[in-house]
Amino acid sequence: MPDLLIRGAWIIDGTGAGRRRADLAVTGGVITEPDGAPAARTIDADGLVLAPGFIDMHAHSDLAVLTEPAHLAKVGQGVTSEVLGQDGLSYAPVDDDTLDRLRRQLAGWNGDPDGLAWDWRTVGQYLDRLDASGLAANACYLVPHGTLRALAVGWEDRPATAAELARMRTLLAQGLREGAVGLSSGLTYTPGMYAPTAELTELCRVVAAYGGYHCPHTRSYGAGALAAYAEMIEVSRRSGAPLHLTHATMNFGVNAGRAEEFLALVDAALADGLDISLDSYPYLPGSTTLAALLPSWSTEGGPDRTLERLADPAARARIRVDMEESGSDGCHGVVADWATVQISGVRDPRLADRVGRTVAELAGDGGATEAFLDLLVADRLGTTILQHVGHEPNVRAIMRHRVHTAGSDGLLTGARPHPRAWGTFPRYLGHYARELGVLTLEGAVARMTGRPARRLGLHRRGLIRRGYAADLVLFDPLTVRDTATFEAPRRPAAGLPYVFVNGTAVIDDSRPTGALPGRTLRRRTTGETR
Repeated sequence: MPDLLIRGAWIIDGTGAGRRRADLAVTGGVITEPDGAPAARTIDADGLVLAPGFIDMHAHSDLAVLTEPAHLAKVGQGVTSEVLGQDGLSYAPVDDDTLDRLRRQLAGWNGDPDGLAWDWRTVGQYLDRLDASGLAANACYLVPHGTLRALAVGWEDRPATAAELARMRTLLAQGLREGAVGLSSGLTYTPGMYAPTAELTELCRVVAAYGGYHCPHTRSYGAGALAAYAEMIEVSRRSGAPLHLTHATMNFGVNAGRAEEFLALVDAALADGLDISLDSYPYLPGSTTLAALLPSWSTEGGPDRTLERLADPAARARIRVDMEESGSDGCHGVVADWATVQISGVRDPRLADRVGRTVAELAGDGGATEAFLDLLVADRLGTTILQHVGHEPNVRAIMRHRVHTAGSDGLLTGARPHPRAWGTFPRYLGHYARELGVLTLEGAVARMTGRPARRLGLHRRGLIRRGYAADLVLFDPLTVRDTATFEAPRRPAAGLPYVFVNGTAVIDDSRPTGALPGRTLRRRTTGETR
């Protein structure tokens, strides 16, 4: 007897092929063919689309999956698998000292929750902890390069020694053996930003040997964007590691209308035989920490050294020049436009009145840059921001590309975080497919399912096929949409009444069930991720 029979759905299978109307059964968490036998449960799906569960290629849920395991931000929009360990910074592998610094550095991304037992140190132990705690959605993990560098080199701006590079290679190989799907790098964040191209190339050779992929946050998304993308393509060319360009954007005024130049780089590399994919979020503003805008020299040594410099008048004067005149690397090589930088969250509740205001609006007699520096000090670097620097033609051009996939890059903390954490996937389906026609519905689904599953090497996931895991979403193609806004970012998606993870409903008739059927998906030595 099947556990579930879904009748009369329009099936979009994740390959990009046209929809077809059919029934589908689920038995033991696996997709099966209906054989006429009565099912334990039947859902009449007339008028609904049945698709594979969506895969978030860029998630910042590294702690949220432990502290809020129901994970409604993601499963409520149809996400059944997500990729953690992004942007070169996460919590495994670590030692005690590195973990303490990372908790402070990443408080703006992930919070620093009280009462969490930090009882892992290796990648394998972290993944084991996720499985033991229970997951609403499946999770993959990337070994974070910045975390490796913190362990082996520290937070200093210098090349790694031969011994330090060897240690990073060893730690990376261990993490890949323990199930990580690849390596992430964060080349505008301390300490990953201090790595030369040669270091990344050597590490990516390890990634290639284990069948993983490199997922970089590049050195610039502003004035140096094209050069930064070209550097990552060259790393892939030299190392043999597949490349996934995450949150692939062309932002700031200097890049308006230049998406085609970026895509030409990608196309040329694909024509040369390189294995490249990319993801993006379907919004114009970006999101990061306020501290990420600081020049790289001012963040050397980690959070404590950064705060010391922010208390030094000479260092503050140098920062002002970098931000206001020369264009700091933190601001991606452009002069800071404080009217585009909006506070989305603060760590210190006494600063809550700053949320929703731009840095320009916070400016006092000392000017906007002084207000920026003062807020960093007052909030101990824990402030998060939105950056209103995107361009709609660029967003549309990039999402149309044949190797494009979907990623939310969603931060889940703060008073008013970016709505992409709650709305990315229904926004692709509703706004960009149904309303604007930028994508077909089948094309949008492929970007969320089959394409990312191929990049991750997922074993029998990402498509609707017999014998595949029953990660499934039922949605109404006429009403599916994002309702999260910048003013109310935690509103749930509309038009997705059913979401199944490994055959178990996590959203049932539009209501969360609280079930935790997800698990970690770990890359094996065969190259498959199970």
